[in-house]
Amino acid sequence: GGIERQSNFIWQKKWTWSLGGELIASDERDTIEATGEARRRNFFIAAIPASLGYDGSNDLLDPTDGFRLGGRVSPELSFQGGTFPYARMQIDASVYRAVASQVVAAGRIRLGSIAGAGRDDVAPSRRFYAGGGSSVRGYGYQQLGPRDADGDPIGGRSLAEFSLEARVRLKAFGGDFGIVPFLDGGVLANRSLPSLSGWQFGAGIGLRYYSSFGPIRLDVGTPLNPRSGDSRVAVAVSLGQAF
Repeated sequence: GGIERQSNFIWQKKWTWSLGGELIASDERDTIEATGEARRRNFFIAAIPASLGYDGSNDLLDPTDGFRLGGRVSPELSFQGGTFPYARMQIDASVYRAVASQVVAAGRIRLGSIAGAGRDDVAPSRRFYAGGGSSVRGYGYQQLGPRDADGDPIGGRSLAEFSLEARVRLKAFGGDFGIVPFLDGGVLANRSLPSLSGWQFGAGIGLRYYSSFGPIRLDVGTPLNPRSGDSRVAVAVSLGQAF
């Protein structure tokens, strides 16, 4: 259960904020990393999540100028296997700049950290994951990062991601379509600070249809340094730009 109050719901504002409380009871399954043995645990968590964001871009769904900056922090208290506190933190930043009449360069970074507890002590649902259409494109949803013996993602305590793309609006077809080449990268680590090694990269190209209510996005990506089990192609479809 959770309760939250936000300064806005959907309309674009310069400043947004949220502050709430959570009481969570969950029954979760994962594996013991050292042995690969399956296990099932009950987690009881109390949290006080808060967020603060600034939107200096010129459009909510299709920005062509400005920047965005947001941060989230969630002090949490776990009652699984004893009582201990930890904190989950994340920072997101993106920037947009028109470099030609029909071309917008866009970039984003994301940093996350869990401090005060080891990965095995944190509920699998509270860890960081990466991969997918709103993360590192070219990889399947949550498929980037460490995995267990069965090839399932186990998450991490820290996260670092970046995305770079060129949004090229075509003059043909009345200017309703565009193409977006992109390069993404990310890393998950089992420590409180992101690692400088072990990065995985994805690249591809997207198609945009600029409707009256915002762009419709189709991205097709491929991992540049795939591991065993990674698909060669990943497709993402959504409303709005990737970031």
